[in-house]
Amino acid sequence: MKRPYNFNPGPAALPRVVLEQAQKEFLDYNGTGVSVMELSHRSTDYEMVHNQAQEHLKELLGLSEDYIVLFLQGGASLQFTMVPMNFLEREKLGNYILTGVWSEKALKEGMLFGRTHIGGSSDAERYSFIPSIDQITIDDQDAYVHITSNNTIYGTQWQSFPRFVHAPLIADMSSDILSRPIPIGDFDLIYAGAQKNLGPSGVTVVIIKQNLLVKSQENLATMLNYQTYSENNSLYNTPPTFGVYMLGLVLDWIKGQGGLAGLARQNKVKAELLYEIIDASDGFYKGHARVDSRSHMNVTFTLPSEDLTSQFLTQAKEEGFLGLAGHRLVGGCRASIYNAVPFEACEALARFMSIFRNNH
Repeated sequence: MKRPYNFNPGPAALPRVVLEQAQKEFLDYNGTGVSVMELSHRSTDYEMVHNQAQEHLKELLGLSEDYIVLFLQGGASLQFTMVPMNFLEREKLGNYILTGVWSEKALKEGMLFGRTHIGGSSDAERYSFIPSIDQITIDDQDAYVHITSNNTIYGTQWQSFPRFVHAPLIADMSSDILSRPIPIGDFDLIYAGAQKNLGPSGVTVVIIKQNLLVKSQENLATMLNYQTYSENNSLYNTPPTFGVYMLGLVLDWIKGQGGLAGLARQNKVKAELLYEIIDASDGFYKGHARVDSRSHMNVTFTLPSEDLTSQFLTQAKEEGFLGLAGHRLVGGCRASIYNAVPFEACEALARFMSIFRNNH
């Protein structure tokens, strides 16, 4: 069976070689005679999977000993709650930079636990750009500054990151983690749901600096306290073992792509291929994101009418393209071109877009 071109926004495409490796080991992992899903999370065999995934993540990101890697559940949505619950002290402020729906949701959760303020926002222009550094306001009372590094719905992405010395920088990187090198030392906490760039849905990665971890609030519910996971190597309760196993396979694949620098080059070429079609279409395709804020993960665009959009999506599906419908808040179309989406898929989409425009 010919595999379709998968542009789903999440859960998203996984590398074919990873799927094949998982298929090969599905019934018998490492000579155990059982699937990795059947292994006890207390077993030596699973512990090796768990620890190796942590070490490979540290290696790819260049993490120093100051950082701890945690495997949680609940996706980024639970992190919206855990961050303020652990770190928003009563006399402090949670500073949220709003660049889309997910940062709005993070702010909403923060407001349940303490005082917050909006340090920057592009809401007035339908989140079509990332605020510049001089558009961000900070306060000496900031407990942390929270950003969303890539905005899947609107197709915007931070091209460079703000650096703060007055407060920890926390980032939701669910949709672009490991897609490019980042100045990791500038971040105090990064979290990411796995289902876009890291693996299947179910596991959430949290990367946290030790000096922030020790500031977590006391008297928290056990399963909502970062200290619980740190003290137990993320094995306090049964972790999403298959998700961690798959994440490990994806990390191995990333290393084989030349690491983050190699993937950044690939992602840039894929994105530019589609943006060139949009820019050369004389307005037939219109990108939602401002040029200086364009995402290399989610390419969002509209067509001249709802009828043409419907025709485009129908014909695209017939040609084997999956997941191209835009989010209802923006409309139009969206191509999610995460790490595992091959260049050939983007090339085929660019060709289809050119033909469709010529025909209409």
